[in-house]
Amino acid sequence: MMKSNTALAAPLSASVREVETFNSEIGERLRYIRTEVFRASVADMAAAFEVGTSTIQRYESGERTPDSLFLARVAERGAIDLSWMLYGVGNADGDVRRVARVDSQTIVDVPTITDTLGKPVDVSDFVFIPRYRVKASAGSGQSVTDEAPTHSMAFRRYWIENYLHANPADLSVLSVKGDSQQGVLNDRDVILIDRSQTSGMAGLYVLRIDGEIIVKTLQRLPEGVLEVSSANPAYKPFTVNMSKPPSDFAIIGRVVWFGRQV
Repeated sequence: MMKSNTALAAPLSASVREVETFNSEIGERLRYIRTEVFRASVADMAAAFEVGTSTIQRYESGERTPDSLFLARVAERGAIDLSWMLYGVGNADGDVRRVARVDSQTIVDVPTITDTLGKPVDVSDFVFIPRYRVKASAGSGQSVTDEAPTHSMAFRRYWIENYLHANPADLSVLSVKGDSQQGVLNDRDVILIDRSQTSGMAGLYVLRIDGEIIVKTLQRLPEGVLEVSSANPAYKPFTVNMSKPPSDFAIIGRVVWFGRQV
C-alpha cells in the first residue's frame, strides 16, 4: 500500500486560491463579453480571435489564466474597459471605480499602471494593435508561413483617431524585409498598415501577389491599370490590370506610419 503524502493534504496557499478566484471571475466576465457584447458562439469567438475552441472554454471555466494578448484584443475589439475585464472594477464600458473583489472581500486601491517615472497611465488612452510575424518584403517577396499575431504594440488612441483618422480594428503592424524601398522604407523597419484603405490611390501599400507579401508604391493609371514600383531603381516597375487582376493578387492595406531603429 502506498503511503499517504502529507503534502497532498496540506491546504492551498492564499496565493493559489487567489489565482483560482481570479481565473474564475475573469472567466465569468469573458463569458459575458462573448454572449452579451459579441453575441457569439464559442466557435465564432475562437475563430475571430484565432484561438482554439477549447482555449475559449478553459478561459471561461476558469481552468486557465487568459493570455494577455488575447485580453488586449478582446478589450480593443469590444471597447471593453481593461480594469473591468481584469478586476471587475466599475462597468464594462469604462465607468471605473478603484475597487476590486477577491475572496468575497472588498479591497480598495487596485494597483495602477505607471510609466517609467512612476506616473499613473490610463490604459484606455491607448489602443493595442496586433503585430504579425510575417514580413512585408521590400524585395522579391517572402512566402507567408505564419499570419498569427505575436504580440501587440500600443499607440495613442487620440493620435490614431485624430491624425490617422483610422479605426483601430483596421490596423496591423508588420516588419519590412528587403531593399527595394531603400531610402523610403528600409530593411527591418516597422510599418503600420490600414487594411480599410485598398483603393490603390497613390501611396505605399502592402500587397499579396502569388502567395507572397510585398510593400510597393502604387499609382493609378488610365483604364484601371495600377503601376507597381519601387524606390530602388534596381527593381523594375510592373503593372496590374485591375479589371483582370491575377488570381492571387490583393491590396492588403496602405502604409500609414513607420518606425525605425537608429
